[in-house]
Amino acid sequence: MELAFDSRPLRSFCEDQSIAAKELSPAVAETLKHRLADLHAARSVNDLLVGRPRVSVVAGVECFMIDLCEGYLIVLQANHPRNPTTEDGGLNWAMVSRLKVIRIGRDDD
Repeated sequence: MELAFDSRPLRSFCEDQSIAAKELSPAVAETLKHRLADLHAARSVNDLLVGRPRVSVVAGVECFMIDLCEGYLIVLQANHPRNPTTEDGGLNWAMVSRLKVIRIGRDDD
C-alpha cells in the first residue's frame, strides 16, 4: 500500500525511529516500524493480521486503526482521489490501497 502523512512532523515520526523512540518509547517505536512495514507490504487492509486491525469512526470519518503497544495506536484514512465505495455507498476497505496516517497516540487521547 501507498502511505501519505497528515503532517511533516508525523512523517518524520514514522520515518525516523530515533524521533519516535524519544517521543514515545523504544518499544512503541519498534512496533510502529513493524506496523508500517506491514502496511507497505499489504495490498489492502484485509491483508493485515497483526495489531487488532479494525475500522472505526473518528470525528465522523471512517478510519482504520491498528494497535501498536503500551496503549498506542496508529489511525489511518483512505487516501484515494476518489475513495472506492461499496454498492450501498460505504467505503470499500478491501479496495483501499492508499492510506494517510492521521494520528499516532494513545487510545484514550
